[in-house]
Amino acid sequence: MSRTLLLMRHAKADHGHAGADFDRALNDKGRGQAEKVGRLLAEQGYRPDHVICSAALRTRQTLDGVLGAMEPEPAPEIEYSEAAYSAGADALLEMVNYVDPDVGTLLVVGHNPTIARLAAGFVGNEALVSYAPATVAAVELDVEWLYAAPGTGRGTLLN
Repeated sequence: MSRTLLLMRHAKADHGHAGADFDRALNDKGRGQAEKVGRLLAEQGYRPDHVICSAALRTRQTLDGVLGAMEPEPAPEIEYSEAAYSAGADALLEMVNYVDPDVGTLLVVGHNPTIARLAAGFVGNEALVSYAPATVAAVELDVEWLYAAPGTGRGTLLN
């Protein structure tokens, strides 16, 4: 069984939110970016079976826009994770390692610098400098989720 890991940074969010960073919302540009990524993923044939999404407002809104534009059937199982909000690359990769082995395509929606650092392990250091909001890396893994780690698959930035 082939496995695809999609690593997405949340879309553009408002800066200077009066409340907590966790509660920052997408702005109009970000909502458009999320929908554009959903269309891109659908056009390229990606259909997530499972999603790990940071529980922060902007990542949840990003996921809503992506899935709304994709209209995947059946809808993926979604795991909203507070731990993904503050996780480093190693901790986020550990979450990936515990995904059900029957999942074929996993979408992870998170934050920088974590997403860029994790993607860099699969696509190279270009991810560290070019991971703008709503960027997605697609990684074709050669191993089961349990063994996913840098060097176990080939990745590319989609946008």
